[in-house]
Amino acid sequence: MKNSFNIGSKSLTVFIISDIISRGLTISLSSEARKRINNCNKYLIDKISNYSEPIYGINTGFGSLYNHQIPSEELAQLQKNLVLSHACGVGEQVPQEIVKIMLLLKINSLSLGYSGVQLKTVQRLVDMFNNKFLPVVYQQGSLGASGDLSPLAHLSLPLIGEGEVNVLDVSDSESYVRKKSSLILKKMSWNPIELGPKEGLALLNGTQFMAAYGVWSVIKAKRISYLSDMISSISLEAFNARSDCFDASLHQVRPFVGQIETSKNIRNFLKGSYIQKNKNKEVQDPYSFRCIPQVHGATKDVISHVKNILEIEINSVTDNPTIFFKEDKIISGGNFHGQPLAMAMDYLSIGIAELASISERRIFNLISGKRDLPSFLVSNPGVNSGMMIPQYTAASIVSQNKQLCTPASVDSIVSSNGQEDHVSMGANSATKLYKIIENVEYVLAIEIMNASQALSFRNLKSSSFIESLLDNYRKRVDFLDEDRLLYNDIKESLLFIRSLSTDLDYSSC
Repeated sequence: MKNSFNIGSKSLTVFIISDIISRGLTISLSSEARKRINNCNKYLIDKISNYSEPIYGINTGFGSLYNHQIPSEELAQLQKNLVLSHACGVGEQVPQEIVKIMLLLKINSLSLGYSGVQLKTVQRLVDMFNNKFLPVVYQQGSLGASGDLSPLAHLSLPLIGEGEVNVLDVSDSESYVRKKSSLILKKMSWNPIELGPKEGLALLNGTQFMAAYGVWSVIKAKRISYLSDMISSISLEAFNARSDCFDASLHQVRPFVGQIETSKNIRNFLKGSYIQKNKNKEVQDPYSFRCIPQVHGATKDVISHVKNILEIEINSVTDNPTIFFKEDKIISGGNFHGQPLAMAMDYLSIGIAELASISERRIFNLISGKRDLPSFLVSNPGVNSGMMIPQYTAASIVSQNKQLCTPASVDSIVSSNGQEDHVSMGANSATKLYKIIENVEYVLAIEIMNASQALSFRNLKSSSFIESLLDNYRKRVDFLDEDRLLYNDIKESLLFIRSLSTDLDYSSC
């Protein structure tokens, strides 16, 4: 099994990125990528040496300062100033896993050979990635057009010996500590990069902040979608609900891919269940049980759509201007505009939030004293509140998700003296999607806690799959005989579902 991935040898996919990050692979630049980078950089240097006209971002100012032509002796300072002045991020730090994806995506975009950067600059980014030197980046500051300027400025500061990086703690290989970039460069005997023409702009332009959040979100969403099917099947058994609504024939006459996949998953989870063989069932079940394939399936189709958008984006050139050295063209355009990602991530926010919404309804049904289950799933209700309040928690989370699902991409605020008069707000789409996904995991943790408790009141056995799953779950969370601190149970339930191996194929979504 390879321990390294060669950037530029083939297109990145969500699956490849998931593999690189989860297995801790190193990366390298392919010979083709090195050649493209060098050829484009040489063309740019030759071009500006023999061309006196203004070329945006190369020998001019930026944004509304595009008419200010810069003398050749100040071009290096121009690019350094750009990085310094744009590092205006605030708020919480971007999680290290997402910063690592940002680095990977920036390297991949620059390796395509349309940005005019120096090879040593891209190689330094590769070295940072491989040594797990992760720049300190902040969540707020990008408008999602002209690229993710502020986050990518923070990502780029260590190249010039500025800013901070998170490095692995020598005493604990699982945690990071913050260090000044200048100290890390000194330790590694690395000189600060002297940025060449357009280089600062190439580093700061681009959608790698949004795209990194998007990739992480698709990876998590695919997993959460599968876990939602799994956990809902436990609830289905606990509620003594029917399984005929998962029959393959029903879904073939409305053949949405996600719907068919969900119904197949549920059939597999329930295979051999003695509870399903019991004829003592209601004629019909509430939608939160009966319509699992339709609701979960729609989310699967959203995930597939967003994945396709992201895989175009992460293999694209999104800085500006774009250099076509073979055609002798330098074109100033708008590939940095994040609208495709902003709209896609708003869509995924809605899709993934629905998994929590329907999950909370199943929780509500389980604790309601129906289908021969005790009220709040405790043997002595009254003196014990049982599972009453975890449903409150789930409801509050679902309500917050509804607020977070308000699309960021419908907003725009004019910037740069009107030159940048329509922006995507895709960075806000990205960060709120991250929060929504975390929220959905918590609701699913509460559902498995309730479903496992409810199933314990059934006399019949479920399927061997579900029984085995719950045997492992009970090693973390005990049956609730009487009231105890439940926030610990929620935490352990969350850790349990995160620990489950799903062996998902991201190429199929």
